[in-house]
Amino acid sequence: MITIFLSIAPIFLLLVLGYWLRRGGIPSVEFWNLNDRLVYWVLFPALLFNNTSTIKLSGDLLSSFAVVIYTGFGSAVLFTLVSSRLGKLRGATASSVLQGAARHNSFIALAVAERLLGAEGLALASLVTALLIPVTNITVVTLMVTMIRGGGDQRTVLRAVLRDLVRNPLLIAVFLGIAVNLLGVTPIPVVHDMAKILGAAALPIMLLCVGANIRLRAMTSAGLPVLLSVLGKMVVFPAMLLVAAHFVDLSHTALLVLLFYGAAPPAASAYTLARQMGGDAPTMATIITVQTALSFVTLPLTVAAVQWGIGTLSF
Repeated sequence: MITIFLSIAPIFLLLVLGYWLRRGGIPSVEFWNLNDRLVYWVLFPALLFNNTSTIKLSGDLLSSFAVVIYTGFGSAVLFTLVSSRLGKLRGATASSVLQGAARHNSFIALAVAERLLGAEGLALASLVTALLIPVTNITVVTLMVTMIRGGGDQRTVLRAVLRDLVRNPLLIAVFLGIAVNLLGVTPIPVVHDMAKILGAAALPIMLLCVGANIRLRAMTSAGLPVLLSVLGKMVVFPAMLLVAAHFVDLSHTALLVLLFYGAAPPAASAYTLARQMGGDAPTMATIITVQTALSFVTLPLTVAAVQWGIGTLSF
């Protein structure tokens, strides 16, 4: 357990560093806002393209990943809908609980996968990210419209979501990577060399950006919505991943990568979405901050529990 924690510790130290740099105005607030765009449009797509174009793909691997990750995601969504109704939460607040329970921070999951499992773990995590991005966006946004606005303009919003997905640089990078992979033309001289260099810069910068978006003052307003989001994301999601994994053929490494997403907190972009759609943005900020803090503990515990349960892996 100590060894695992020490292995993951540098990831969370980068989050803390990002928080203190932003808090100290280093180099500036504008820098962090622009850095998010650099990560989204250049660095992260380069990382995904490089990994999905070079990994050994198989239909069995993709189908197994899809079954397991969608089971966890769907269970977290269902838990949110039921628990929010039982808890009599307002639609806006329930939508924030939904995001907290069902959305994931790919940056943290990818960083942990690379740190503990190396290049193979990073490539597998890229596949999970590719599977989750479209389903998460369509499902969460559609349900948020229903919760917040009663579904009146659901078709309009859904069309906007689909339009954004078509232009999403992360999905474009993944589709190009898989196409190049299936055509068997990798590595492409210069292109893959550049993508590898940019991808190497992606994770540390992404983690600094995640840390810069943490708002510690938000933790003082924790309550039932935060508790429900934690149960959905860090209990229901990973538990159902393990249940689904019993029915498919997955390696220990692949299962660990999937569980990293179950134990990771929601992305900071969930706050922006809540604010834009009329959700409960303050509650969303609290959920993100609390879960990010908890993940300092839940991620090492997840790895240790899986090691104990399915055998020994060397890190």
